[in-house]
Amino acid sequence: MKNADTAGLKGYDAGKKVSGIKRHIAVDTQGLPHAIAVSTAEVTDRKGALQAFTRGKPALSRVQSLPCGSGYVGQPFALGAKAILGQHVSVQIDQLAVRHLGLPGSIAQETLNTF
Repeated sequence: MKNADTAGLKGYDAGKKVSGIKRHIAVDTQGLPHAIAVSTAEVTDRKGALQAFTRGKPALSRVQSLPCGSGYVGQPFALGAKAILGQHVSVQIDQLAVRHLGLPGSIAQETLNTF
């Protein structure tokens, strides 16, 4: 999300060629938000997702499945998500998984840069 020139904190994401801030929002299968984190643009999507999970941990206590897009690949992300949400959580990395599978207790993590 682009912010005003007077904003105190902003960054630059070289991969997306965007400056400003990012909103990391974890939503359920119906699209309702359960965890939100706002960061500067240089924070990676994976780190931003983990920040959102940490901030929204009380609201995510019933999560069993974490379908994620291909931008969230990597063992550090999966281990971090399990450390925050619990070892019982199944982290599923799949580009199509972000389309809200409709599984009970699942949550899809999306990073929104603009609305």
